[in-house]
This record gives sequence, structure tokens and C-alpha cells, in this order.
Amino acid sequence: MSVLKPGLNCMGIYEADSNAVLVDACDYYRAFYHTALAARSYLLLAGWQFDSEVKLLRGEEEKAAGEVRFLQFLNALCQTNPSLQVYILAWDFSAVFSLEREWFQNIIFNWSGNERIHFRFDSVHAYGATHHQKFVVADGVVAYVGGMDICSSRWDDRRHMRDNPLRADVDGTRYGSYHDIQTYHTGEVVGVLLELFRQRWIDSGGAPLKLPQAGALTPRFPANALPLPAGEVALSLTVAPAPQTIQRKVGEIRRLFVDAIMSAEHLVYLENQYFSSQAIYWTLVARMTLPDRPRLQIVMMLPDRLPLTEELFLGLPQMKMIRSLQQVAEKTGHQLSVYSSAEMDHGNRKMTFIHSKLLAIDDRFLTIGSANATNRSMGLDTELNVSWEASEPEDPLVPAIRRLRASLLAEHAGLYGLEEEEKFENVENLTRHLECLADDHEARLCRYQADPTLEKSDWPDALEPIARVVDPEQPLDSEFLFESITKSELGSFAKGIFKLSQMMIGL
Repeated sequence: MSVLKPGLNCMGIYEADSNAVLVDACDYYRAFYHTALAARSYLLLAGWQFDSEVKLLRGEEEKAAGEVRFLQFLNALCQTNPSLQVYILAWDFSAVFSLEREWFQNIIFNWSGNERIHFRFDSVHAYGATHHQKFVVADGVVAYVGGMDICSSRWDDRRHMRDNPLRADVDGTRYGSYHDIQTYHTGEVVGVLLELFRQRWIDSGGAPLKLPQAGALTPRFPANALPLPAGEVALSLTVAPAPQTIQRKVGEIRRLFVDAIMSAEHLVYLENQYFSSQAIYWTLVARMTLPDRPRLQIVMMLPDRLPLTEELFLGLPQMKMIRSLQQVAEKTGHQLSVYSSAEMDHGNRKMTFIHSKLLAIDDRFLTIGSANATNRSMGLDTELNVSWEASEPEDPLVPAIRRLRASLLAEHAGLYGLEEEEKFENVENLTRHLECLADDHEARLCRYQADPTLEKSDWPDALEPIARVVDPEQPLDSEFLFESITKSELGSFAKGIFKLSQMMIGL
């Protein structure tokens, strides 16, 4: 059953000379560093967040390089190359995130940076939405797409060591291990991404980009990248129209997830920061309840814990959905396994935070991008995913996707090396192998556990109406607000606000 359908679940399928997957920010930041060094005409960067001081290289690589701090690195490039133009487009974040963001970025980037570094905040979006796409285009020759932002507290390598002195921000603040994924592309698809950036820059209120003629950048295949031998790649979007633009609503990613899951014959593998999407939940239910289809192994990798407010508003529907899916799987004979990755440290679990957004089906279909498995990403926030689909069982893309999936699972289990990764390739015994690892306290793979505080308290009923407002699938205006919260729930809504204020005061 073919998944990709241009005009329905993707904007198009485009030629690609090379494709690869970069796992974790150590490898992506390094790849971006070397691509930027080679750029001769322009760098285009769109993201949810950027920080001026984040280091692109660490350890011995940093010692051997020149300036590696993001903004100072870009300054040095512009000073060395008088033809280089840099355009950075960042979401103009909500006040909710103000304590987590670098302040005065307009001044930092536009006034302390080189005059050819152009930074814009993008506030032109649907009510309640965020601009969540994360992609880079260099000289119209190389592009990166995925879930990674170049910002603080994201850098880590694939070992996810419990104590890694390199996993620290410039002020010395240590943070926990962090997992994410980005993709690499050359070929026709880069030009399409270039046009997406051009349009988004204009929609944000910027003047049309007058980009210099592309330079003679020679693509450098990233170190440690996992290649995907495919001559084509699809692009899919989520766009909720902003009132001040003529954008049209685009729900390609939502349809992509639905079509991909319904096509599954053997295996659904999902890595995501969240799991609260009604569309994905009901698609899994529908696929498991079809009587004439093969039984599935459904494997999910999720963070064990979310930050407090996210745990309250997104952890609640996630907990309910997973519990319900487990019941459906038991009744229908499918296997559903939900895991996290963590190390034991004196009796405490030290989690690797899963930030990646990946879905693989039967090792023949793969999508990676910025879209979370949330209602917001399916219909409200601005999202971008790339996808590949094998044309036949003998397509070399199939073993490449299988190797990627096996490599990711081995990483989550804390097992390294080709021999260890090969143990995860066999689909037939995959769940059995994962369950054995989850029983082994030496392995990092562990069964997902909902927050026991959330389960045992009376918060869920009080917070559920707020959760629907935090994670909607359509623009958040007054009409939607009153439609989504019934009169009988207004008391619970007020109670939830009161409880939340009590908790925040207590912090």
C-alpha cells in the first residue's frame, strides 16, 4: 500500500542527490559548522529557537577550531567572506517561554552581529500557534531538516553519558542527556526548501530576499551520518493560516501519519517528544481493530518525564491514550510496547530526553521532521517533515531504514557497535528482545511509566479542560475556546487554574 500522495499528504516528491540522517546534536552541529564554513553566498536558518552563545563544537574539536560560538562563528564567516549573507528567522516566542529564552535577541544579532547577518522574529501565525519548522539551506546546495534547534541545553552525543563535562552551556550550567534527529539533503529538494524559506520570510513581514548567486559550495557528506540511498524525498507541511496573510490551511502531516499507520503490515516504530494527538491515537485504534489485517508490533519511544507544565497538560492525555491503546492491543492480539531511555543512578532514573520526531513503518517508510505527535503539530503549529518510501521490497532503502531503526534502538538501550545494532534488525523477535532489555537493569531501555503523582491525584479532572486549550488542533480564538469547554466544565477549568497557581506558588 503506497503511502506518499502528492497534493494530499505531501506537497510533492522531489529529486535528491543524497540523503542522510544525523542523530543527536553533536553530529548535527558539527555538520552545520562545516557546511557554514564552506558556504560562499548565503545561509538561511529557520527555527523555533536560536541562542547566540551555543557552542557548535566541543572538546578536542573545539580546541582545534577557531570561534565555535554560534553568533561569533557567523560573524567570523562574514568577516572572512564579504559576499556571505546570513538570514535567521526565529519564532517570536510567547511570554510563557520568556524565562527559558535569551533576551534582546534583535539587538544581540542585528546590532552586535555583522551587518550581513539579518535576524527576524516571526510573529505572523494563527492564534495560539508557534512557528516550529527547523531547517537550514546553504547556497541552495545543502539543506538540513528535522527537530533540532541551535540553542542551549540541546548538545549531546550518542553515548548519552550520565556525567559528560562537555554537556554544559557556556555559563557552565550542566543539563541532562538529550536525543534528537536531523536530516541532510542535496539536489532538487534544496531549491524547494529555499523557496519555503523565501515565502516564510515575506510572510513574517520581511522584504523579498535578494539572494546572491549561489556559490561553488561543494557538499561534504557529514561525518557519522547514516545514509539513505533514495533518489527522491517528499516534503509535508502543517500550516494554520494567519489572519494577516493569504496562506491556506495545510494538513499534509496529519494525513501522512494517518496513511502511514493504516498501511502498516508488521511494525510501527515511533519516536516522539509527546503523544497526545487524537488523530494518531484513533488511527492506531482503527488499524488494530481491522479484522482482516496482520497483527502489528507497535513500539514507541517517549520521554519518561516532561517539564512540570507540559507534564500536567500533555502528560495527562498521553497517559490516558497509552493506557487505552494497551487495552485495545490486548483485546485484538497486537503488541504495543512503550519505552523510555534512562540510567540508574543510586536508585534514581536519569532520563535521556527524547526530542526526536520520527515514524517508521515496516522498514519501508520513514518520516522525520519537526512535527510532534500532538494535536498542535497536526493542525495548528507550522511544521515541516521529510519522508521516504521504498518502491519495492528489494529497494536498497529498506535495509537502510532497518539499520537506522536498529541503530536508534541500540542507542536507547545503551548498546553500541555494529554487532549490537544488528540484534535489533529482526522484526519478528523485536518486541521479545526489547522486553528482555527492559527487564535488565544494566540496559538503559526501560518501560514508560506515567507520573505516579498525576495518576493518584485529583488533578486530571480539573486540568483536562485546560489541556484541550494548550494542545488544540485549530487556531485558538474565543469561539473555539467556548466550543471546546462546555458550561459544565467551566467550574473544572477554574479549579484547574487555581490548582496550577497553587503549584507555581509552591515552586
